[in-house]
Amino acid sequence: MSIFQREREIITRNEFVDNFDFIEIEEFIKSADKNLFISHHFKYSNKMLVQPRGGFPTYEKVFKLYEEFLQAGVDVLPLTIDSNTRLNDYATAGKMLALSEEDDVDMLNGYPLINHGYRTTRKMMTHFNKPVSLRHGTPDARLLVEMALASGIFEIEGGPITYLLPYSKNFPLDKAFLYWKYVEKLCALYSTYNEPINRESFGPLSATLQPPVIVIVIQLIEMLLSLEEGVKSFSVSFSQSGSMIQDIVTANVLMKMAHRYATEFGYGDADIHLVYHQWMGAFPYNKEYSDALITASTVIASMVKADKIITKTRNEAFGIPTKEANARAVASVQYTLKTLKGLPVVKDEEEEEHLETMVKDIMEAVFNDSADTLWRKVFNSIKNGIIEIPFSPHIINANEVITARDPDGNIRIYERGKLPISDRCFEYEKSQIKIEKGSSVVEKIIKDIGIML
Repeated sequence: MSIFQREREIITRNEFVDNFDFIEIEEFIKSADKNLFISHHFKYSNKMLVQPRGGFPTYEKVFKLYEEFLQAGVDVLPLTIDSNTRLNDYATAGKMLALSEEDDVDMLNGYPLINHGYRTTRKMMTHFNKPVSLRHGTPDARLLVEMALASGIFEIEGGPITYLLPYSKNFPLDKAFLYWKYVEKLCALYSTYNEPINRESFGPLSATLQPPVIVIVIQLIEMLLSLEEGVKSFSVSFSQSGSMIQDIVTANVLMKMAHRYATEFGYGDADIHLVYHQWMGAFPYNKEYSDALITASTVIASMVKADKIITKTRNEAFGIPTKEANARAVASVQYTLKTLKGLPVVKDEEEEEHLETMVKDIMEAVFNDSADTLWRKVFNSIKNGIIEIPFSPHIINANEVITARDPDGNIRIYERGKLPISDRCFEYEKSQIKIEKGSSVVEKIIKDIGIML
């Protein structure tokens, strides 16, 4: 028995898991319908895949949610995990699930997969026979991903950086890297049984004034950490920034650099896909404005040639959207995509060259760290402020980088902290920001964050 298999047996030998059967799960994945694999759809679909958000604690409500989504023409279903499960607190998740089922009141903000079990959940996944994406935000997702794959969920979102720094304050970063190494190995192993398991990084980060250079660097790093463990299908992602041209530039540089680094590191046989998140910031209270924002982001997703778009709803400003609102958003986005024929190719070569230079500067600094493994190089780079996420709550994050928008809505770097970008690039970034007379940087940042209100 391998060391990895012994570790798996320890992880799955949990009081909340009922008889984890490795042999049965392996046979299930080997014979699973290819429609369950988003990697299969990426290969053969001739359209952008549409995936909504949404989640409930009980099996019955998730089932009804999926029925609603299917009627709206969904391509990829979400399974959103509750906050207690994200924190590995399965005892509380189980109690809240019981209350939710007894009183028909949602006591959890998502689906407690561990407590439902993979045998029960698999019935729903195979019934709908659509690819399902696991959305969670868990630093230690080892058991959760074991259960998801056993259930027939073959796309796993997240990573050691993107599911830690934007979400957590104290969870140890080195542990997150090691726990996600387990996840990558598991996805790589199961990828040999049927179609590849797709891994997807979470590009929105803290969803607040994220400069493209940081988004791209983190996407590239999580991709390389995944591919080095044998994953063959990976999705890089980012979210609508507030500037159409900046989104186009970001997408072009991200995909160009992703293919370049994958090839340079010897992973040229991996499939790399692009995912675009509709606006992740504060939504307007005017629902017609929200509709317009969603339509605009659908146009941008087409412009950047995304392989998948993750939707929002007109109800975002008012709390958790209903299943009906989520389904309406799917139908609306699908309709908009059908109308977008003959879009022009738009480029800004100067901005692309500028962004690419900054990405190379940071990546080179990471690779030049003296550590002997990639994850340790990245860990040291975050600890030393070479990589940081603006507005991250985590104690290891440097929180020295300050960003603001230029007059065209592009997110620029106002203070670079310890980011190892050249003086020329930094001076260009800062020179683009215009602060009105009588206004402070803080006032501008607040205004820039609420750009869509």
